[in-house]
Order: sequence, then structure tokens, then C-alpha cells
Amino acid sequence: MLFATIMSRIKTYSFITVIILLILAWFLFEPNEDESQFPERAKIAIREIGNQLLLANNDTTSLVSPVIEVEDLKYKLSFENMLAILPDSLVSISKRSLDKAGLPKEYLVEVIDCTDKEVAYSYGIFNETAKDIIPCSGRFLPRNCYALEVIFTKKETSFINKQVPIYLLILSVIIFLGTLFYKKRFSQEHKEKGGTYTSIGHFQFYPEQNKLVREAVEIGLSKKECELLAIFVANPNQVIKRDELTKKVWEDNGVIVGRSLDTYISKLRKILKDDDTIKITNVHGVGYKLEINR
Repeated sequence: MLFATIMSRIKTYSFITVIILLILAWFLFEPNEDESQFPERAKIAIREIGNQLLLANNDTTSLVSPVIEVEDLKYKLSFENMLAILPDSLVSISKRSLDKAGLPKEYLVEVIDCTDKEVAYSYGIFNETAKDIIPCSGRFLPRNCYALEVIFTKKETSFINKQVPIYLLILSVIIFLGTLFYKKRFSQEHKEKGGTYTSIGHFQFYPEQNKLVREAVEIGLSKKECELLAIFVANPNQVIKRDELTKKVWEDNGVIVGRSLDTYISKLRKILKDDDTIKITNVHGVGYKLEINR
């Protein structure tokens, strides 16, 4: 009875919070007048990025392929010939071209290896230097076949209400109260489950401590790796859709990703590869499954 009451309250609070956030979004924002021109401006800017990358490779003859809009806010550019890419140059060239076109200042850039379709390099710009994620500074990607994907995390928006500070204050209070509520809930769960582990093949999985243990050897996991593995462990031998994994690990935290899921799945496979009794398989067009052969 108590559990049912708690769950009912959680659902009620969640529903009310969603309604309030939708109302705030309605009053605070409206699309820009030139939103319909967004795809065209994005394609022009991304083609310029491709042109500058080719010039950096002393390539003045090969064609810059047309930019393809893969989905909303996501664009892909392929190259006619192989090229080498210096991450530092890619970052500066992209920033210059996208800023010049007046495009959003929050985006992800991924360099895709044409051979294995894996992400060879990626970085994120979030309109605040302190939050930008730009790894591998000073290194370079050797000459190869690459494609470039640019994912804008949001379109430009404009404020339409002069009482913005008041609405932002209300939003802050809602977030603060929601954080306290869920922090208390998860803290209680942590106390109840602290120190426990789940057996996966020959591994012992400690989700609270972000680690796997095999034959007394500890293997540290990143937060995302741990969250993904926890979902698989809770649903052994079941197909979990890509959208569900992405939502639970990334989108619920306000982050939008490109091929990050595939990258982290690849990392988990390498960690678990020494145990023949377990493996993460790809169900084409659907998602992934943790197969456990007992």
C-alpha cells in the first residue's frame, strides 16, 4: 500500500512538472522568422568546412560533395578523396564557418571512418568554453576515407516575454525541488543496495561502485558504461531498443548524442570479450541484447 502511494505521488509530480515546463516553454520561446532557411544555411556552412579541410590537405581539385540532411538538425558531408584531419584545425574551421552563417552555437561534430562506420573523432561545443568537450588536442587523424557529421543540439530561439527572469526563477525552483525529491529517493535505494553485486558470467558487477570484478581483478567503468551495463543486466537475453538505451543513459540527462551509443557498446564488448559465456549482440535495426549462456 505504501509503495503504491509513493508511486502514485511520483507520477503525479512528474505529470505536473511536465505540464509546467510545457507552459513555460510556450510563453518563453517562439521559432525564429528565418527558421525555414535553417537547412540551407547549415548545408552551405558545412560545405565550407569541407572545402577548408581539403585546402588544408593541399587538395584544390576534388569535389566537395553535397551535404545531406540525415534527419532534423543532423547533416552529413562525404569527401571524394581520402584526407588527413587535424582535430585542432577541424574545431577552428567548424567554429568559424558555423558562426559566420549565424547557426546555433551548440553542436556536436563527428568524423566517421568510411571503412567500419565507427566514430574516428568527435567533439562537442555547448556555447560555454567551460562545458565544451574537445579531446585529442594536438593529434591528427591519418589519411583515410572520412565522412563528417554535424548535429545541432537545438535551433535558434528568441525570447518573447519581458518577464523572463520571473519564469526562469520559477523553473529553477521546480528543478531544485525535483532534484531534492529524486536525490532522497535514490539515496534511500543506495543504502538498501549498497555493497551488493550481480553476477554476469564470470564477472561480478558493482553498479554503485562503477566496476566489474573478475578473479579478484577490478575493472573500472565510466559512468556511461556502468549505466548501459546496468540496463542490460536488468534485462538479460532481452532485446533492448536503441531509443530506450539512448533515452535512459543520455537524453534523460539533457544530452543529445550521435553515435555515442555504438562507441560505448564497442567499449563494453572489449571489456567482456574474455568471457565466452556472455556477449552483447546487435539486433539489426532494433537494438542490442546481452546474451548470457549459463
